[in-house]
Amino acid sequence: MTIQVETLTQAKQSALTQVQLLQNLIPPTVSYTTQGNVLVIGAEDLARLAADRLSAMGRVAILATESITSQDAEHLEAVMNAAEDVPTFYAKLDKLKGFLGQFQAQVTLENGDAAELSQVAIRKPHFDIVLDLSSEPVITLEMLPPGYFFVGQDQALLDDAIAQLPDLVGEFSKPRYIKVNSDICAHYRNGNNGCNRCLNFCPADAISSSEQTIEIDPYLCHGAGSCSNACPTGALAYDAPAPEALHKYLAGLIAHFGNQSQASPSILLHDVDLDSDVVQQLPAHILPVALEEITVAGIDHWFAALANGAQQIALLTSANTPDTLQQYLAGEVALANTMLSAATNTQSVAIVALDSLLTYQWPDAIAFAPALTEAVSDNKRARLYQGLDAINNANKQTAETLAIANIPYGQVAVNQADCTLCLSCVSTCPTGALKDGGDKPQLKFTEQDCIQCGLCQTACPEQVISLTPQVTFDAAARQQTQILKEEQPFDCIKCGKPFATQAMVSKIMKLVGTHSAFEGHSDRLQMCEDCRTKDLFQDILQDPERQLR
Repeated sequence: MTIQVETLTQAKQSALTQVQLLQNLIPPTVSYTTQGNVLVIGAEDLARLAADRLSAMGRVAILATESITSQDAEHLEAVMNAAEDVPTFYAKLDKLKGFLGQFQAQVTLENGDAAELSQVAIRKPHFDIVLDLSSEPVITLEMLPPGYFFVGQDQALLDDAIAQLPDLVGEFSKPRYIKVNSDICAHYRNGNNGCNRCLNFCPADAISSSEQTIEIDPYLCHGAGSCSNACPTGALAYDAPAPEALHKYLAGLIAHFGNQSQASPSILLHDVDLDSDVVQQLPAHILPVALEEITVAGIDHWFAALANGAQQIALLTSANTPDTLQQYLAGEVALANTMLSAATNTQSVAIVALDSLLTYQWPDAIAFAPALTEAVSDNKRARLYQGLDAINNANKQTAETLAIANIPYGQVAVNQADCTLCLSCVSTCPTGALKDGGDKPQLKFTEQDCIQCGLCQTACPEQVISLTPQVTFDAAARQQTQILKEEQPFDCIKCGKPFATQAMVSKIMKLVGTHSAFEGHSDRLQMCEDCRTKDLFQDILQDPERQLR
């Protein structure tokens, strides 16, 4: 298919100007308040020279943690005359934590006492900013806390940091990027640990499990989006933009370009720092989409965009992309392409390095042919399968099943012989993939809703549940409600009302039927709650002293 570059260029300009990404008009934010109090860490000579340049800041203290770097007489004389009024401490740094306006440095002083250095040095509960001149950074996160500057012994980095510090005095705010819906979180249920996917991918260490609940520290969060991307239920959702808003934007962008040019575009997801001059040099059928971080868009966005008519999804990384995000993306892209290969024989998601962006071989424009005609679902899980099914139906229409380890999709199986239908698994399932049979003694399962969190397996007292991670392309089979176990109900031997299953009553009779508490009355275990209570009180009325004996 040959399409004039001019047509593609006009369609691109029209799409990028006419289609807007709807943002939260009143986004939730967090605030930082600082007075410019600075802790300088490192070799005493370098720390003194740096502190001497901080006259525009608030109170300054030095923590000397390394030996002097030079014995040169001129250097030492300059050091002796620098920062004479700045308190200097020779202590062991035990822990440094916090963020802009709230840094705490726990130290062991020369006399062996433990202390909070800010209280000793500047009579404040915390430092506002940390300037780290150590040989190795004290804080080793891939995304450093706001207000922490590691410059080592690099003079250019030091100059840049000192130039920035005066701008960090006052009150500042930033978005609260991630919102958490604990009601659908699969991390912990009924005393059992389940999904921990989000905990493994935060480059800022801003996510934690506290009292069996996932929490995001909004002051440390940089908005990388890897946690919301990894969350299989949507319990962690990006809020700037919201997942639904990004889906609608991508769909609108692709449709506008496709209808204007009759060509299928490729989507380039990049972070907001990408140079605009580089963006302008992209081929005419490449639509750039700027995000806080490229992991804000997940596999559900990729599939929906491809189903809406995009030809390729490209994720732009650079030397500044944290290794954690690089590793996560590599795994997700590999999974996406494995699924796409089964449905289309093509791999349509790619990671592109910034230094090779302008030489990257983009696929030629092809005819615009969207496979998805309805709006995408508001449910993250449904969105992913909606896109995948549309792509599959428009291509190979495969009904195969892919067995892939460690993915949040798959099957649950039950050993029917030992299952008592206690339904502990149903009460702990966070997505409703497992359900009871209502009035019937049944255990039901829908594969499409299963995230393989393992909560059902852990909660099962009989240990009869097993999980099989897989991707099922047969949509009807995946969406079908299966009956994993069913039984005839056990009817109360007094009133005839069904109150339990045959297996449950049989197991209880074996476990406690011979206990002394039921001596002569084991038949109560075969009664419903009402009849059991009546029989117990009738026994007491006939022999009031029986309980005492």
